[in-house]
Order: sequence, then structure tokens, then C-alpha cells
Amino acid sequence: MQYESEHIEYKSQMVDDIYKEVIAFANTDGGVIYIGIDDQGHVTGIDNIDETYTRLTNGIRDAIHPDVTMFVRYVLQDNKVIRIEVGEGSYKPYYLKAKGMKPTGVYVRQGTTSVPASPEQIRQMIKESDGDNFEDDRCLDQDLTFEAAKAAFQQYGVEFSVGKYRALGITKNDVFTNLALLLSDQCLHTTKIAVFNDESCTEFRDSKEFGGSIFKQFENAINYLALCNRTVSTIKGVVRTDKQDYPEEAIREALLNALVHRDYSFSGSIIINVNDSKMEFISLGGLLPGLSTEDIRIGVSQPRNKKLAEIIHRSTTAELQAAFSAYLPGCAECDFYEMELGTAGMMRGYMARRCDPYFTLERKIRRYLSMSLSALQVPAQEREQVIAFVAEIDMLAQARKVVDAVLASLSVQFDLKG
Repeated sequence: MQYESEHIEYKSQMVDDIYKEVIAFANTDGGVIYIGIDDQGHVTGIDNIDETYTRLTNGIRDAIHPDVTMFVRYVLQDNKVIRIEVGEGSYKPYYLKAKGMKPTGVYVRQGTTSVPASPEQIRQMIKESDGDNFEDDRCLDQDLTFEAAKAAFQQYGVEFSVGKYRALGITKNDVFTNLALLLSDQCLHTTKIAVFNDESCTEFRDSKEFGGSIFKQFENAINYLALCNRTVSTIKGVVRTDKQDYPEEAIREALLNALVHRDYSFSGSIIINVNDSKMEFISLGGLLPGLSTEDIRIGVSQPRNKKLAEIIHRSTTAELQAAFSAYLPGCAECDFYEMELGTAGMMRGYMARRCDPYFTLERKIRRYLSMSLSALQVPAQEREQVIAFVAEIDMLAQARKVVDAVLASLSVQFDLKG
């Protein structure tokens, strides 16, 4: 007579905790459950086998998520015993629908018992089933709210509703993804800003930590960094000129890059160090596999979190519409979104082409601005004013500073001092 083991479980009668046994076998290496045999291996039989069979099959179908029925086979034996053969599932972790994808709902087989899985075991099962793509993986926390995200989308004039969750990548098979976690009010990652009195960043002046949805983190961080961005005023005659330490657009772009391109599979925070000589952004995650430092130098771009980047891209489309709608009064938000994709494509094309004595960086920038502003139907005189203004900026020096900072370590760092 066989005894209970890693692959065999006995139940004298049908009880609700049988579902956790099915889950444990499906999450481990599979196994067999016998209903109608006690723990000592003695056959007790089932009093009402038809009722028990119906209750069992319906319960396994309704109580366990994802659907495990394709890995379960039932055999009615002559001695009033039900044999349940459970195969190893292909979409782990399986869990009690009423408990959710957490240790109280996920079970694994350990010796002769079924025990709650640890958070690390759950994460490993998700990674093995979904692939090593953080934003597409199923989120451990399924009790998420999106008040900050709704407010941000509303501000940018972009629809955010349950009907859009799947298209945005917030849900997958009706389950919240890690992308949903990043956008949610329950986001676990944070942004830390430290202000120092000295260039070696050893003497603290102030510090802040911002949490919640990355939309909220972005808003709070950008407002705090604006307070750290000193303005120097010079007066010549009756003319007063104000100049900030760092261009607001540069700070905004650096913060967006840190939020969008960091590796969220690490729990650490984005770090922003500020002193009187520089503002440094440190975002977890090195270069993506397949990218080299030479690729970075010639302008090759590969987003780590594609869906998050797409959502941010959609939200910034509203800003494009606000800036250029006067020139294109008949265009809707979707039109500006398509135009932004096109102008971004032009930029990537120019970045991928090496500069040479003929096609210099200055010529590239002028050509890109001329073409993109023309596409947005900006009048010729205004286009020339914009191009002339940009031409006054030493772009090569700024680009060298950024690239040198990126390549200084495995972290993404931007030195914006200009």
C-alpha cells in the first residue's frame, strides 16, 4: 500500500481544502489525489459519489485561477474512490480566486503537505510563466487604485477607463500587471532627492522622498527640483535678465528618462543628488542586452519599459496639441499623436546617422527642426526664430556631458550643468 508523498494525497471525504492540494500539485511537479481513502491508506469510499463528483469538478473550475482544468483528469474507481490526476501547470502561479495571488492563496507541495508559497516563490513562478519582462508580469497585489493616474490622464486630455486597461497593458487576462502597479496609488518604488552643501555630496542640506503612482512622483519631484533650481538675475540698464542654473526642459526630460527607463525589477529608489555644481540623476539598471556604449554614442535608443514609455508618450501628446493646435485647428488628439510618432521617427533617423564634415550636428538639428515644425504648419518666420534660438546653444558640449555621464557607471546619470 502506498503512503502519502510529494505526489500522492489522500482524503477520506470531499472537503474545501482539497482545492489547495490541486493548486499545490499544479504549482509544483503534479500529483494524484484520492478522495475516499484516509490518511493511513484505508479505503473508506464516498457516500454520494455523484454529488461529490459534481461538487468537485465545479469547485476546481470556479475556485482556482487561472483555469487549471486542462491539467486535471478525473477517474471514478470501482471502490467508490475518485482519483484526481493533476499535471504541472504551464501558467503558474495557480491560486485560490477568493484569496488572490499572495501566500494565503498560492500553495506548493513540500514533502507530504501543501504549504503557502513564499513571495519569492510566487515571483519566480510569475517570471518563469510570463517571461523576464517586468511590466508584463502579473502583479502580486491585485487591490490597486488609480486616482493619481486618472487625474494625470484627465489633465492631459487622454481617456483612462476600465475599458482601456487591456489596450494600455494594465491588465492581462483580466489580471493587473506590474505596469498597473507602477501607475497605481500603491506603487512600491520611490524617488529620493538629496540636496547637499558641498560638491562631494557629504553634507546634507535637505532631502525628500516621493512615493505613490509614478505620475504623482513625477509631479512632486519636478516641483521640488524647481525650488532647487536657482535663478540668477542680471540688470543691464533698464533690462533685467533671469537665468536658471538648469533649463526646466532638461530637468523634466532627465526625470522622465529616469522614471521610464529604470529597471523596476529592483526595489531601490531613483536617486537625485543636487549641489551647487551639478544635478545628478541615478536610475537603476545598466544597458539592455544587445546594446553597447558605441550604440549609445551614435544615438540608438531602446526602451526598457515599452508600454510605460508608450503611456508617457500618449500623455505628452496632449502637450503637443496644446502648443500647436492654433496652427492646426482641425486636428484631434489622435492626429497629434500620429504626428508625434512621425517627428520622433525623424529624430531617430538623424540620430542613427553619424555626423561628418558635411552633415554636421548643427545641420542635423536645423534640418530636423525645419521639417518637424513644417509638419506642424508653424509659419516660416516663427520657424526661423526657433531655429536661430536653438543655434545659440552649444549642443555638442551639452551632448558630450550627457554621454560622458551615462557611460560613467552602469547607472543612468545626467549632468545637466550648462
